Amino acid sequence: MKNVRRALRYLVPYWKPTLGAFLSLLIVNSANLISPQLLRILIDQGINPLQMNTIWMVVGGLAAVALIRGVSNFSQRYWSEIASQGVAFDLRNTIFRKLQNLSFSYHDQSQTGKLMTRMTSDVEIVRMFVGRGVVMLLSAVIMLMGTVSFMLSMNWKLALVVFLILPIILYIFSIFVRRIMPASKRVQKKLSALNSILQENLAGMRVVKAFAREAYEMGRYKGQNDELLEENIQLAKLISALFPLIFMTANFATVGVVWFGGLQVIGGALSLGELVAFINYIMYLLQPVFMMGMIGAMLSRAEASGERIFEVIDAESEVKERKDALPLPQVKGRVVFEDVSFRYVGGQEDVIHDLSFTAEPGETVAVLGQTGAGKSSIINLIPRFYDVTSGRVMIDTYDVRDLTLDSLRRQIGIVLQESSLFSGTIKENIAYGQPEAEMTEVISAARAAQAHQFIEDLPQGYETEVGERGVGLSGGQKQRVAIARALLVDPRILILDDSTSSVDAETEYKIQQAMSELMAHRTSFVIAQRISTVRDADKILLLERGRLAAQGTHQELLRTSELYVDILETQFQDEEEFTP
Repeated sequence: MKNVRRALRYLVPYWKPTLGAFLSLLIVNSANLISPQLLRILIDQGINPLQMNTIWMVVGGLAAVALIRGVSNFSQRYWSEIASQGVAFDLRNTIFRKLQNLSFSYHDQSQTGKLMTRMTSDVEIVRMFVGRGVVMLLSAVIMLMGTVSFMLSMNWKLALVVFLILPIILYIFSIFVRRIMPASKRVQKKLSALNSILQENLAGMRVVKAFAREAYEMGRYKGQNDELLEENIQLAKLISALFPLIFMTANFATVGVVWFGGLQVIGGALSLGELVAFINYIMYLLQPVFMMGMIGAMLSRAEASGERIFEVIDAESEVKERKDALPLPQVKGRVVFEDVSFRYVGGQEDVIHDLSFTAEPGETVAVLGQTGAGKSSIINLIPRFYDVTSGRVMIDTYDVRDLTLDSLRRQIGIVLQESSLFSGTIKENIAYGQPEAEMTEVISAARAAQAHQFIEDLPQGYETEVGERGVGLSGGQKQRVAIARALLVDPRILILDDSTSSVDAETEYKIQQAMSELMAHRTSFVIAQRISTVRDADKILLLERGRLAAQGTHQELLRTSELYVDILETQFQDEEEFTP
């Protein structure tokens, strides 16, 4: 149970409410253990000798015990809930912080739905065990020890009758625990798979409807839901079978006590009050056993969920910041690739092979190549989203692996191929990388990205809520907001990954006109999707299957590279301005 033990360490900062819950638990169990003794006194010293004073005194004692038990139960649940919610709070924060710091390679291989399950369902299962399971376990141990002590002190012979049944109950319990843990793991895996389907469907709802695949998606979801239902039913069968089996076994102990104890009462060796108290203690002895069954179920599920949680927390990032990493000072923007090779984690072969080139400060570098040539891989290495397999990437005189990630990425502005906006206002999205920016700076960046006019035309202007993932804005509008966001940080290096793919030619022309002066003082990398990008570039990197096939200006490559001409004719022949 290493994962459960590890989760329990998260209780340490919440030791005060944990201690409060434990003290309340002691009071509850003490009240429970005293009750049978009060019943013994009621019968032997009140009812049998017909002593009303004793009866009234015991009744008052039972009422006081009930009140104390009720208040302590409330206190125990209240403090336990505070402690467990604190544990869940810390676990969620730890997982989220870890996900923020893991490299792209981890997210490339992880399904969003499964990660969401670990943040929600798995954390809640662990919380339930920490908040209730641990308390139940402590209560069961205290009750078991206290009850055994009272039973042995009252009548050791009757106690032996009960104890003969306990090994059978514990054996049943051990079988149950061994079977329920793998069943719990299967349930959580099925739930993760179901959440993955749900997440994919919600994210791709427009595609689903565009291709009229609603029926297919419903069938896919239902199939996975059926599998989850089946696993839950199997788990419920295990849990449902445990308690009746243990209860039936425990009844034999009660029958034995009633028979053997009845004979002792008749023989005068045991009073009627003691027999009644002893039978009550049997219930208190069985209560911890039943609780152990529930604890076993909770413990098994918590262990399975804890394993999945700590898989994320313990995940190693492929991109690690060195302990002696240097903050990157203000750079000129010279970018050098020296014999760079790169392979994605889990890949069978390199996607970039022995790549070398230099981008001088202020140059605009167009990256051109067929699909799968490695264009996006190159630009992902500059901000160190991934680490090179061999060789090195230099900015000015610094190897990017020697720099702190924060200082490196703050001097690089990026507009990715897929524009991701966050829930909030347009102003907040533009100022995402520089939240302290003045409104005038936000507007200036929006003007440079040709976004100001359409933003002003919106009902609430820059305070317009864009909705989840930018719903409500067109593809071109989202792209221009993303460009403004990159420009606002005033980067020394600008990366545009197919950043104008969602805008028309006229809008792209306006964007490029507005950005030309800005880009003159920055080193800019542009994955080319239009002929104008290629023609205006200071340098073109022509890639073929991850290798640098040629580099030079547009005119130079027209003269020296057949592959370049072929790509121009293939990718740009439909553009009006195209002439090889």
